[in-house]
Amino acid sequence: MSFFNKVLATIGIGAATVDTVLEKSHYVAGERVQGMIGIKGGSTQQEVDAIYLTLHTTYIRESDDKKFTDQAIIQKIEVAEPFIIKENERKEIPFAFDLSYETPVTYGNTKVWVSTGMDIKNSIDPKDKDYIEIAPHPLKESVLSAIQDLGFRTRKVECEQAPKRLRRHFPFIQEFEFVPMSGPYAGKLDELEVMFNEQSKDKVEILLEVDRRARGLGGFLAEALDMDESIVTLNVDASDAPDLKRIIQKAIDRVCS
Repeated sequence: MSFFNKVLATIGIGAATVDTVLEKSHYVAGERVQGMIGIKGGSTQQEVDAIYLTLHTTYIRESDDKKFTDQAIIQKIEVAEPFIIKENERKEIPFAFDLSYETPVTYGNTKVWVSTGMDIKNSIDPKDKDYIEIAPHPLKESVLSAIQDLGFRTRKVECEQAPKRLRRHFPFIQEFEFVPMSGPYAGKLDELEVMFNEQSKDKVEILLEVDRRARGLGGFLAEALDMDESIVTLNVDASDAPDLKRIIQKAIDRVCS
């Protein structure tokens, strides 16, 4: 084993490499992700302490009236015990994990990816990155469809830094911004912001932020002071799916009356 090769491997030259191949690139939140991690030994034998997969997303963070794009970890999964990868050796390690139900939808500027990291003693750790597309879980999809059935249309979807009261698992929350184009709220509301604060397989907590249209001087003053916005919390489960349009309309009407 060449001393020179060992020295080069510590700075990443001739070191082991890692490449992850996912079964597919499109998923639904909560779905199982499967694939294979391929490892190729470098010009010298190396000790691998761990191989792990990390699910990331992007979100918008504000600081000093400026906006920044930040990254957040959604899940981290260790997939291999310590082992030795010999010179030019090839290994394949299969893996499987379930996506969090709270994985954000990849709509607009929101990105989600799986990164593969390999911890190697006395060396620069090799990494790999694979972007994936995430569709909403069926219950979340039912909620969004019900809102569209009420005449709302999507204006913007973005992950934003969550206020402290909403930071339960992650530093961000995904916000769906709708505007009323037809139906009972056209001309009555400026917008409707929808956030999913907690989600499991069969249940979801929904936050509806209703922005009422200003009317008269009092309305304009309220709008200037952000007093025209009201937040409603709804907890729904799979059994509510057929009746979501009525449930959401009733909640909006409660703050509009």
